[in-house]
Amino acid sequence: MKTTLYGWGSMFDLPSPSPFVMKADIHLQMFGIPFERAIADLDSVDKHKAPYVRDDGVVVQDSAFIRRHFEKKLGIDLDSGLTPEQRAASWALEKMLERHLQPIDACERWLIDENFERGPKQFFLGVPAPMRDAVIAQVRADFAKTMHGSGFSRYSRQERITLARADIAAAALLLGSKAHFFGDTPTAVDGAAFGVLAGCATRFFESELPDIVAEHPNLVAYLNRMQKRFFETDLWPRMA
Repeated sequence: MKTTLYGWGSMFDLPSPSPFVMKADIHLQMFGIPFERAIADLDSVDKHKAPYVRDDGVVVQDSAFIRRHFEKKLGIDLDSGLTPEQRAASWALEKMLERHLQPIDACERWLIDENFERGPKQFFLGVPAPMRDAVIAQVRADFAKTMHGSGFSRYSRQERITLARADIAAAALLLGSKAHFFGDTPTAVDGAAFGVLAGCATRFFESELPDIVAEHPNLVAYLNRMQKRFFETDLWPRMA
């Protein structure tokens, strides 16, 4: 069996610039299967986004469906041992982080000019110079339109930060003194939680988000544990 996870390499003091790639990476490790990592070619897949995997020639796109593909194929449930109530809470937490907190972090990176110049602009270095500025302008305009449609860019930056503070505090309360969100052993939500919370915690960008994460020592310790376990390195020293 040959499995390849497609995403991006380490960027922004993170294992990946994408929380969803980090989530898929952690899930594949939890399944215990050997896999390779490769740089994504978004034009090669119909959803035009990463992560995606090639598993014995089968292409599976989106982190949620990557998980389901391997759970079905291997007969392994990443939420094994959770009660029905815990499974529901796990799904709700995952969606709060991915569909509410993550877009706020994305706005910090893409809508704030100095952060965009420092970070996401790197994604366009392969675009020929004569057309690069036009491509960047179009992609940023498309992102802003998407965020306006979802409501996030209709908030002021400080309003978004206020909402993020509530999300991060809720995650900290749910984690409590546990090693992982549902006990001593990581479950599926820990892949999603690490991806989103680590993205908020990096001090690569000028943002209030890392300070908010740092207000919760249990989250800082959690992120360090997850980083060490799944990426075999200490977390970036500038996080705390």
